[in-house]
Amino acid sequence: MIKQQVSFRAAAIASGVAVALALSATAASAQNHKVAFLASSSQNGYNQAIFEGIKKKAAELGNVDVEIFDGEFNATKQYAQVEDLVASKKFDAFIIVPNDTVGIANAVGDATAAGIKVATALFPIGPKLDTLEPQVPGLTATVAYNPAVGAKAGADGVVKFCEGKDPCNTVIIIGQKIYPFDNLRYQTYLDTLKDHPNIKIVATVEGNYDPNKSMTGMQDVLQANPKIDAVLSNADQHVVGAEIAINDAGLDLQKIYLSGGGASQIAVESIRSGKWDATVADYPVSMGRAALEQIVNALEGKPVTQAIDAATILPLPQLIDKATLDANPDFKGEWPG
Repeated sequence: MIKQQVSFRAAAIASGVAVALALSATAASAQNHKVAFLASSSQNGYNQAIFEGIKKKAAELGNVDVEIFDGEFNATKQYAQVEDLVASKKFDAFIIVPNDTVGIANAVGDATAAGIKVATALFPIGPKLDTLEPQVPGLTATVAYNPAVGAKAGADGVVKFCEGKDPCNTVIIIGQKIYPFDNLRYQTYLDTLKDHPNIKIVATVEGNYDPNKSMTGMQDVLQANPKIDAVLSNADQHVVGAEIAINDAGLDLQKIYLSGGGASQIAVESIRSGKWDATVADYPVSMGRAALEQIVNALEGKPVTQAIDAATILPLPQLIDKATLDANPDFKGEWPG
């Protein structure tokens, strides 16, 4: 009888140890994933919207800790951030909005070689901006746009508006031509518009995604070219500044075609009211959600979608105009602008 009790006690202890080990393994597997979001600029509204999507997905999953890092629109600083975070070994994964899509590739390669899962958002990382397939060995996912596609849609909108107008005086407002993605957009504008001799590009402004800088640049343009028919831009922030300059100059806003990029709430409201005409589709919150989802899938050994075209996350056309918004009355835009 005593031997039997000892046997039962030993079995219970062994069972308890097994349960404890199982619980320990479960706790280890459920330990929060640590993800760093390397924003091109944490002060930028678009980056903040991507981070909002990341945070929302993290809260939904319940086992992810996220932290944002400010790249200050400085490629050198962001490169150093990647290197420092790899060395720190504090994070399991990175989501990056790259300032220099080509230059940062080497640092990202170091990160993936160290076992860190990396997703890029907004733009592909590597020399080719027109492909979403990973160009860095070990890159987990690209949730981004081909910048040329949106630029072509924006320029096509100007071509349509300018039909029957000769000349159709057009101002281009681009972020910075030094950025590879903005240079691609700018060249796409030029390549699309050059086939239409009625369209005269009277000026190009580098707005640097800043309404105030765009306003000042547009004011300078209007002093030399008071007759403007269209403003073609890659960013809604630029159009906000251009609108102020146009109104200050006493011009009739209703007669000028205004096309931005980002599908911000400001743009959506302005298009609905008839002040603006179009904006290129963009969904930063959904992009952030998708990027984190793929990162966590990779960390947990689940299937990963390596290439996600961010322009197709929602079923809207590439160029959003009033007809699009009338057909989609519930769409408000995913970020303020």
